[in-house]
Amino acid sequence: MNQHPRAFLVLAIMLPLAACAGAGPTPLPPTPAGCQPVTLLTHDSFAVSDSVLEAFEEAHCVSVQVLRAGDAGAMVSQAILTRDNPVADVLYGIDNTFLSRAFDAAIFEPYHAPLVDSVRAELRLDARERVTPVDYGDVCLNYDRAAFSATPPPQALADLAKPQYRSQLVVENPATSSPGLAFMLATIVRFGETGGYTWLDYWQDLRDNDALVSSGWEDAYYGSFSGGSGEGDRPIVVSYATSPAAEVFYASPQPAEAPTDVVTDGCFRQVEFAAVLVGHSGAADAARRLLDFMLSAEFQADIPLNMFVFPAVPTTQLPQLFVDNAAQVAQPLTMAPEQIAANRERWLGEWSDVVLH
Repeated sequence: MNQHPRAFLVLAIMLPLAACAGAGPTPLPPTPAGCQPVTLLTHDSFAVSDSVLEAFEEAHCVSVQVLRAGDAGAMVSQAILTRDNPVADVLYGIDNTFLSRAFDAAIFEPYHAPLVDSVRAELRLDARERVTPVDYGDVCLNYDRAAFSATPPPQALADLAKPQYRSQLVVENPATSSPGLAFMLATIVRFGETGGYTWLDYWQDLRDNDALVSSGWEDAYYGSFSGGSGEGDRPIVVSYATSPAAEVFYASPQPAEAPTDVVTDGCFRQVEFAAVLVGHSGAADAARRLLDFMLSAEFQADIPLNMFVFPAVPTTQLPQLFVDNAAQVAQPLTMAPEQIAANRERWLGEWSDVVLH
């Protein structure tokens, strides 16, 4: 994954979701006397309200240093490369498309968070509890409402191959983009690898229908998409089910209705996890407290309007703006992390042969 797709949510109007920059610590005040420092390695789209983080630090006498490593893919790579001399105690932001890569490298220390039993069962993907689910989001097609005021928008993935949607779609390259990879996986789940019409047949149809491939979410959403804060001429883009909520939240004045909407068919669910890194600095207690904090009511309630994803604890009360504008996906597409790991490179090669060559 390159550009994390939620970066725009945090920075202006969008999460991803920032280039693959080297990690650099966020400047923080000196650790109070007697309190323990703990370092969090994360992607560039991590965001938490100052008041929520400061309350945690004061309550537990810890000082959290946030180390940002670019996108989620770069973050995982850095954690693997520094396994024997880790740069952090806790990692946040690895999603289900990268889990097996991290598991193979054995970079996580198993930990049972006391509050994990309150998390949605379908998000708890690791029986060995090397990672703890914190939030989730659905990668979906978004469309420009204004462009479809007189004609119907697509209702399903298959619609994108129809002539009336020619030259209207922009997607991200799955080799360089998190939502691009999620969208590719969605097409594999939906159309399959065998039979009369496969996922590669579908991509050939998208190519024949003049779908545009962008390197990352930022280029696709800002540069090619016509809806919301986009400046392009393509009215359909691969983004998130929560993107319309971000469009409203960051607009001034806020509109009564989001300028974009979501096609809830064919969405792929991404789950984000946190974990204690092996070989940490010795701040084991502080690291576990930080992970516990991410499942606390305060942190979970802070997630929707900071990172524009859904909290993992289902009893969390969502802000009304988020409820009104973020699409709820009843039946998201999913795939086991082990299946992704076993086939990712082959699938990417096959996708490239059809779409880019």
